[in-house]
Amino acid sequence: MDDSEIRRRLEDLRTEHRDLDANIATLIEDATGDQLRIARLKKRKLKLRDEISLLEDQLIPDIIA
Repeated sequence: MDDSEIRRRLEDLRTEHRDLDANIATLIEDATGDQLRIARLKKRKLKLRDEISLLEDQLIPDIIA
């Protein structure tokens, strides 16, 4: 994957991460929020964060000091 593809993928992942955050907040505010669904969304959000971190690391060049 080249830098432009990584940047596009990062933007897609960040958008999905924000959407999940909004969905989780809405479910938590709802008194009848499905706890299992909230837990699954939070788990997905953590996986996205891990993937975002990995891709961000690929964009940062290794500098030997």
